[in-house]
Amino acid sequence: MISAENSPPRPGFSMVKRMALAATIIFLCTAGAVSSAVLLEIKDDADIFASGQAPLVGFEGEDKESVLDDVDPGGPQTILVLGSDRRFADKKAKVPARSDTMILIRLDPSKGATAVMSIPRDLRVDIPGHGRNKINVAYELGGPVLSVKTIRKLLGVPISHVVNINFGGFQRAVDRLKCVYMDVDRRYFNDNMPPAGGGEPYSVIDVPAGYQRVCGEDALSFVRFRHLDNDLVRAARQQEFLRQAKDQIGLSAIFNDRKTLLRIFGRYTQTDIRGTKAILRLLKLAVESAKNPVQEIQFGPVSDILGTSDLEISQESLDRLSNQFMDAKGSTGGRGAVKKTKSDRERESSQKKKKRRQNSAVPEGLFDAKQAGEDQAIRVATDAKRPLSFPVYYPKLAVLGSAYQPSSNRAYRIRDRGKNSYQAYRIVVSAPGVGQYYGVQGTTWKAPPILDNPSETVQRNGRKLMLFRDGDRLRLVAWRTDKAVYWVSNTLLQSLTNKRMLALADSLTRVGS
Repeated sequence: MISAENSPPRPGFSMVKRMALAATIIFLCTAGAVSSAVLLEIKDDADIFASGQAPLVGFEGEDKESVLDDVDPGGPQTILVLGSDRRFADKKAKVPARSDTMILIRLDPSKGATAVMSIPRDLRVDIPGHGRNKINVAYELGGPVLSVKTIRKLLGVPISHVVNINFGGFQRAVDRLKCVYMDVDRRYFNDNMPPAGGGEPYSVIDVPAGYQRVCGEDALSFVRFRHLDNDLVRAARQQEFLRQAKDQIGLSAIFNDRKTLLRIFGRYTQTDIRGTKAILRLLKLAVESAKNPVQEIQFGPVSDILGTSDLEISQESLDRLSNQFMDAKGSTGGRGAVKKTKSDRERESSQKKKKRRQNSAVPEGLFDAKQAGEDQAIRVATDAKRPLSFPVYYPKLAVLGSAYQPSSNRAYRIRDRGKNSYQAYRIVVSAPGVGQYYGVQGTTWKAPPILDNPSETVQRNGRKLMLFRDGDRLRLVAWRTDKAVYWVSNTLLQSLTNKRMLALADSLTRVGS
């Protein structure tokens, strides 16, 4: 039987802003809906955007030409998104800022995807004129200018524009856009009470597991969560938020509210992108690129530098990443390598022994966990505070090395944008590897946004399954009944193979049957 682990992880304190990328891409893709017939209106919008911005030092006139790469008008462009980790207390103490966020975006309509690549802030690199250090130190030493030079030297890719961001704009933009429905993989909780608050305080957060509407403050807490995670998991979580936000937020809604959004972006960003012509060229490029999926180029493989918290990467891997970024074609496999912990290996060994004793034809990498799954489902179905009146399904199979998470399992209600209320439940299972959780979701809301536009549908064992892919890897498998919809969600790194995802979906069984 797979075990139940009750200790919820704590979130980190530092301000991770990189998910302002979502707002940046949404703005670019949306504002481009304006045609050249309304050029004067675009000029007015550009003025609104620029009016609240502080200048981006080092990117004016000849300085800009010496830092950024020139590109043909209308040609592919690479945008570097930066965000510093400087907090209010740091400003008062005059502590220098470091870049907590470094994301490259490649807009090239001729390729198979819009490439997005996050660079780990603890990566040790050569900083021009300053020797070897963590890459985020470049921002401290020379601001966005030195960051551009360092990243360009590291990867050898052209950088056309820079966007410097502040987390406050992300929170306000999400609220203004009426929030985002998210498939939250597990409970994220910390209240800074002992023992969690015994040392340096962490950011307060309480975002429960399950499909739900996530608004500004919770959205910010969710995407900046970092304690007990690694760079791969954080980037995957932020990428997932970006993907769901991009899928849900309509162009017309943002365009109609663009003046307020532009003021928000203008206040909380600085960029070298100035003038009506430059903005129009970039908007046109963004609209042409919008037909392609947003594809994360997973940075790695990286390795730890002994005795430090720094990371390193081989030149061979850097060359491969540069080629993938400049020639994005869609993902293959999961989002990153999963390192199993000692407890993962011990649990998996115990479950393999149980599987051998069962002597059943269970698919490779899975084992029979019917009793454990049914126990969790019964607790959810009979929740005294939220009793469910629709059938609850649970998986009879489980991934080797996995453990149910009763502290994350729950029954609850969810509202659509029309304020209609529906019943829902979530069952959470931890998979081997840091920050890896898969889950089973059920709800009487039969048309949630997450089930829009499946990649394909297949008939299996009397069920019509909806398959949702990211590249060639299944991220979601769903099916409908007369009363509800159900789905199995992959982990943030999409570490479960397609065969295992389908086997888990096939094994879903109704409580009491």
